This record gives sequence, structure tokens and C-alpha cells, in this order.
Amino acid sequence: MARARLVYVMGASGAGKDSVLQYARRALDGRVPVIFAHRYITRALGEDIENFIALSRREFALRRRRSLFALHWRAYGFDYGIGIEIRRWLAEGLTVVVDGSRAHFRAQRAALRGALPVLITASEQELRRRLVARGRDDARAIERRLSRARRFTPQHPALVTIDNSGPLEVAGETFARLLKHASKR
Repeated sequence: MARARLVYVMGASGAGKDSVLQYARRALDGRVPVIFAHRYITRALGEDIENFIALSRREFALRRRRSLFALHWRAYGFDYGIGIEIRRWLAEGLTVVVDGSRAHFRAQRAALRGALPVLITASEQELRRRLVARGRDDARAIERRLSRARRFTPQHPALVTIDNSGPLEVAGETFARLLKHASKR
């Protein structure tokens, strides 16, 4: 059985993290022992490409009180969680990919012992272009997100950085190869 591995993916708003995750998920399509965890978020379902599970604040609080999250954090006015089901998946020898938070990476370190941190990046020009195209934020909010992107660069000796400034296929294939390699350990 392959050694279990947790892959903790993070990136600034507009870096294309969800697109890279989705690309790799499709590319691997169950052919290697890699599983992608869903996030639980106190945000209504919308036009995001992320396939998350929407919870009310009360539902989230109940799950948190009952210790049903392996990881949880608060960002942008929302609560985010990764369910304890990932512990079972890891115990079964699967490589588990979670969509995490740069700002909360350090705070989650105890729970992330042995995890492979992956940072998805893009140039500031590309971040700005994507945030404007997304149309969710006004100019001031975009500037705050760009400022935050400059401030939060995680530090870890095993950190892998994937630049997603160019074609999605390049970053997506890079991430898919990384997951194939991680699943063979």
C-alpha cells in the first residue's frame, strides 16, 4: 500500500487554484490513488467552479462543536472546513488533496504534520486581470486582495510553488504529475 500523503494547496485570489485543482482532478480521474476533499463553506452556492458544500453558520458551528472538521478557519467573512473524512482516506493509503488557506497554513501546522504544501501563484498583473474579469469585487476590494497576495507567502522547507500565470494546461499538468509522484511514495 502506498504511503498516505496530505497535499495542502493554497493560493491568492485569482491565482487559479480552483482551476488547477479541477484540471488535475480530471486528468487523474481515479487512475491513481488520489482523492480531492470538498470544503465546507458558510457561503451560498453560486457560479464558483469550486465544488464545495454550502452550510449555514449554525450548521457549521454544530459540526465544529462536534469535532467534525480536521481543519477549519475563517476568511473573507466566511467559515471554511475540511471534514474528518480525510483521516479515513489517509488511513486507507490515499493521497488526499485539500484546498487550504495561505494565511491559516501556519496556524494549522500541527494538523498538517507531514503534509506537502503547494502554492499556486500568478503574476500580480494576471491576478488583477482575473479578479477584474471575475466581477465580484470593486476596485478597492481588488487592491486589498492584491495587497494580501503580496503579504501572505507561506514558508515551509517542502513548499512546492506552481506558477499559473500562463496556460492552465501547463500548471494543471505540473500539479497532476506532482500528485502522481506523491501517490507513489
